[in-house]
Amino acid sequence: MNSKRRDFLKIAGLSSLSLISNGGIANTSILLDETSTCSVNNAKQKFNMSGYAAPKLDKVRIGFIGVGNRGASAVYRINHIAGVEIKAISDIRRDVAERTSKQVSGEAPTIYADKEDEWKKLCDRPDIDLIYICTPWHLHTPMAVYAMKAGKHVAVEVPIATTVEECWQLVETSEATKKHCMMLENCCYDFFELMTLNMARQGVFGEILHGEGAYIHDLLDSNFDKNSYYDMWRLKENLRNGNLYPTHGLGPVSQIMDINRGDQFDYLTSMSSNDFSMAAKAKELANKDSFYQQFNGKSFRGNMNTTTIRTHKGRTIMLQHDVSSPRPYSRIHVVSGTKGFAQKWPEPGKIAFGHDWVSEAEMKKLEQQYTPEIVLKVGEMAKKVGGHGGMDFLMDWRLIDCLRNGLALDQDVYDAALWSVIAPLSEQSVKNRSNSVDIPDFTRGAWKNNAKVELTLKGGGNTLMK
Repeated sequence: MNSKRRDFLKIAGLSSLSLISNGGIANTSILLDETSTCSVNNAKQKFNMSGYAAPKLDKVRIGFIGVGNRGASAVYRINHIAGVEIKAISDIRRDVAERTSKQVSGEAPTIYADKEDEWKKLCDRPDIDLIYICTPWHLHTPMAVYAMKAGKHVAVEVPIATTVEECWQLVETSEATKKHCMMLENCCYDFFELMTLNMARQGVFGEILHGEGAYIHDLLDSNFDKNSYYDMWRLKENLRNGNLYPTHGLGPVSQIMDINRGDQFDYLTSMSSNDFSMAAKAKELANKDSFYQQFNGKSFRGNMNTTTIRTHKGRTIMLQHDVSSPRPYSRIHVVSGTKGFAQKWPEPGKIAFGHDWVSEAEMKKLEQQYTPEIVLKVGEMAKKVGGHGGMDFLMDWRLIDCLRNGLALDQDVYDAALWSVIAPLSEQSVKNRSNSVDIPDFTRGAWKNNAKVELTLKGGGNTLMK
């Protein structure tokens, strides 16, 4: 960024804070401070990964890194898909890696464990095509970048990055290596979300004008559970204050709005409530167990964060994040258009074309008409194998099928970076009295011409169960 422009914006930001403190009205866009990477990157796009189809792989040879929670489930699911070979598993805990390896049929995978950098040996192997990463968040980007530079495609759990700088690293590495970098946003493959995407593609909702998403999940007890997350990493992430987990609600809405493929995020604002639960929980536990003294007196994220996004085409998105309040699970999933409306939470999903929801009979007709081909082909199989009702398996199956058939992925590195960057940018906004923050364009303008995400199998679909 031009240094004069940066200095000007700093001054403008200070001026706005002065206005606020004096009761005036401020309307300014806050950019990142000196400790963060600027949201603007003036380098040219090296290669457009949107719509890129890598050479076909007759068999997808996979190495897994991190098999404590999500990773172990992924090994189980992948093991049910034809055309794959699980070559290696890495986890710092040998017993965890060995236990997970027993799920693999055929030749036992090589174990890489005990030392923090053992995963690099897995990435360096020439007989692996895809690295599947399910480690703590702060390791996602370093591992993905290393793996791509080692010539591997990568699939990484959410969020794929925790800073703006990491997002740019992923984009630039994927473009330079021409290796796929997919964030494993499973909620894009839930059945109702896929149906609403198909309906949007066929114009049923008219022009999409607004969307909503969320991750509202009472995880207070599990975040403080010594046995839930290695080294309490998930709890430590909650020392940041913002929307730390935006992608579950944001991914499906972004695809429906053709974000990165016809529209683009412009800026966001974010506000957090106070913390009414986590610090109190830490204090309560510390009084019973000295282990929790390390968290006693810490400042945790507020219970509820609400972030709003405006796109270049003037659409709006509302995101919410709350993992510490006693309330029912919800991802909201609202799609609002000029002709129709959809909402999933509370379940079941519903459709409206006016003041009232459509009848149960009409809903069944809509499901028959707009359930996409991928669900018709793989849906029942996905439900049997499982993973959040089948969407996890559907995500894995689609990834493998695209790699085996040389198809572009539904989610590319630009989606991974853009959906994940909302977390650090929301933190910036929260720190600055909810002033707006510019959202970087990781496609560097290519979004204006990139093709939409397609739901058809395009000659694929030859990947079935073992």
